[in-house]
Amino acid sequence: MRTNLEIERVVEEYATMLLRVTFSQLNNRSEAEDAVQEVLLKYIEKAPEFTSEEHEKAWLLRVAINHCRNRLACAWNRKRTELDESIPALDPVENEVLHAVSTLPAKYRTVVHLYYFEGYSTKEIAEILHSRPNTISSRLSRARGMLAQALKEEIE
Repeated sequence: MRTNLEIERVVEEYATMLLRVTFSQLNNRSEAEDAVQEVLLKYIEKAPEFTSEEHEKAWLLRVAINHCRNRLACAWNRKRTELDESIPALDPVENEVLHAVSTLPAKYRTVVHLYYFEGYSTKEIAEILHSRPNTISSRLSRARGMLAQALKEEIE
């Protein structure tokens, strides 16, 4: 069982990161907030033992990504319609980039988010996603190409 101090530390340290990764998967702020709560509940219920802070962070990211995938795969989610929800950005260019990233397929969005927003290397992303480093490199390369094309179309 986790102590209140441990739980508070994890929330303070990782809640923002988890919100970013769940939003990048779900493209909906309220769904992302719900997902973060579910991840933190799993952390409390399972009370896993970690060898380091990096191991803890990777576990939380893995659980968050899996939770989002499960949520997106459920039948209810496939039959509903999204309301257009925009998150204000600091400037129009940043908003265009965020929009372009949000339109990528989930497998590309995930690696782009982990690489550029969370600062993980391709090897670390491969470990988190249980993939090969070459697969992650390929996905990053394809995602960059898709983003370049989408942003080129936006500029024109």
